[in-house]
Amino acid sequence: MQDASMLRPNQRTRQVMVGDVPVGGGAPVAVQSMLNAPAQDVEANLAQIQALAEAGCEIVRMAIPRRNCLDAFEAVCAASPLPVVADVHFDAQIAIEAARRGAAKLRINPGNIGGWEPTDLVIEEARKAGIPIRIGVNAGSLDDALKQRTDLTLPQKLAKSATDYVAHFQERGFNDVVVSAKAHDVMTTVQTYRILSQEIPQVPLHIGVTEAGTLFQGLVKSASGLGILLEEGIGDTMRISLTDDPTEEIRACWALLAALDLRRRNVELVSCPTCGRCQVDLIALAKEVERRTANLAKPLMIAVMVCVVNGPGEAADADLGVACGNGSGAIFAHGAIIRKVQQSDIVDVLLEEIGKLQ
Repeated sequence: MQDASMLRPNQRTRQVMVGDVPVGGGAPVAVQSMLNAPAQDVEANLAQIQALAEAGCEIVRMAIPRRNCLDAFEAVCAASPLPVVADVHFDAQIAIEAARRGAAKLRINPGNIGGWEPTDLVIEEARKAGIPIRIGVNAGSLDDALKQRTDLTLPQKLAKSATDYVAHFQERGFNDVVVSAKAHDVMTTVQTYRILSQEIPQVPLHIGVTEAGTLFQGLVKSASGLGILLEEGIGDTMRISLTDDPTEEIRACWALLAALDLRRRNVELVSCPTCGRCQVDLIALAKEVERRTANLAKPLMIAVMVCVVNGPGEAADADLGVACGNGSGAIFAHGAIIRKVQQSDIVDVLLEEIGKLQ
């Protein structure tokens, strides 16, 4: 039996099921995103779910902003290949109805759900449906009493909001709980999750930097904050929030997990930063390889290198790669050259060779 003191934080949490996806208890960090199609457009949401699933999404969240969106939510749940989480603010009755209509999990916000009485009604409906609840705290929507306290830092306020709700849920005998407590500031987010990991070590944590920004800034902020937490073993499920196409969030999640050697699903591209020795348009070449392998569900390392002499050696651990010279390229596998091709054929041949690998 493994010594509990040797376990990382995300190996000690209680496991909950979101549809058929395990979260916590040492399960692999689950990857999720959120739909941004109009809430009443069933077909648009299902199309987006399909694209997310192909990119590697495992859990998807859908906002239900109004009660008249519940019929669409129910239809999406019925046809979705992924478990669908109902994202609810302000109206507990929407959460109750979502539980009845196929939600795989509910997400409620302590800062705006309306207090303990409506929360208790949501708990009972989730209990009947056999689904978990995410207590989702945000820095921008703390309840007024907690917000005005001057004796606590912002991370402490966020953590207290979450832990108070967890305690209430436990008093009511409801333990299928996941917690998130997010801020747009990276270190506020990191400090909050560190507190939560200490104070409620049994509760699975959904990690993310909220409102992280557009693609470039959002990736930098999210990778910084989530990278710290994941390396410390904190986080059972994750979302990288971007003001962009949701599939970019999924690509980013997998890239981060792979970089930390936690999970691998897609191609990892190793490529030179270019220099004065470059004799091809390596930037365009690398981007084309990246584009054409973006949704390829093969955990391979592919190298696009600038130098025929040093390329295979520098990327000897790559499953496959190309080292480019003047008008040609040497295709190599694990450092050994297997083919030489013309520059115009490099991408096609590289993809052909990738197709041969399992």
